[in-house]
Amino acid sequence: MSYVFSVGGFAILTSVTLLWNLARPRSRAARFSWIVVVAGYTAASMRVVPWALSRPLVAGFKPFAAADLSSAPTAIVLLGAGTFTVHGRHQRLGVLDLSSAERVLEAAHVFRVLPSPPWIISSGGAADGFNIEPSGIVMKEALVRLGVPADRILVETQSRTTRDEAILVAPMLASLGARRAVLVTSDIHMRRALATFRAAGVDAVPALAIDPLMVDSRPRSILPTTEGLRFSGAVAHEYAGLIYYRARGWIGF
Repeated sequence: MSYVFSVGGFAILTSVTLLWNLARPRSRAARFSWIVVVAGYTAASMRVVPWALSRPLVAGFKPFAAADLSSAPTAIVLLGAGTFTVHGRHQRLGVLDLSSAERVLEAAHVFRVLPSPPWIISSGGAADGFNIEPSGIVMKEALVRLGVPADRILVETQSRTTRDEAILVAPMLASLGARRAVLVTSDIHMRRALATFRAAGVDAVPALAIDPLMVDSRPRSILPTTEGLRFSGAVAHEYAGLIYYRARGWIGF
């Protein structure tokens, strides 16, 4: 899904339709397909388009407040997103992408506003590839830089999907005696994540990480950008994920 909504995906599809036009210059279908590809990718790369399409994913959620919680023992669950591992000659360095960074900032905020220092579970495994740093570890390091004590952070590094995270984190919460969890993830991911954790038996409260590109100027939001194309891919991934998780019985709506 992510490759389809990328510069590479655009290049491949435009090349295919262009070759079709060259091979069949009188074909209306060939001309129409080229127009559809170009117009479709242009629209998908304008950030305002996926933003509008994502509104049903975020409807009904509001910013987290400590008043949303009862007095039950609570832990924060920070869900992983994308990270990069930069390899040097002698060391490697894990780096957050925008989505992970927004989640880390929200988790640090929730940690500060809760009345007593809660546990944070930083969750996320490693992407495919050689010698890749798990996102759970990279996010923990970022939390520590933001002032969260390292001894209040647990790390889960085996998960590859949201479903994995729910299954692996649930017993960790039980071992901490946490009867509720503040679930921190991106706004468009929250609906699927919250349903998945609740289906796994976790009493979860949402804490939405804000969109890091919301500060972009309004004119920029209607211009084609690679960020807009990636956002379209993320929105499409969430809709597809909801359908797939519902079909597998991993969520209850």
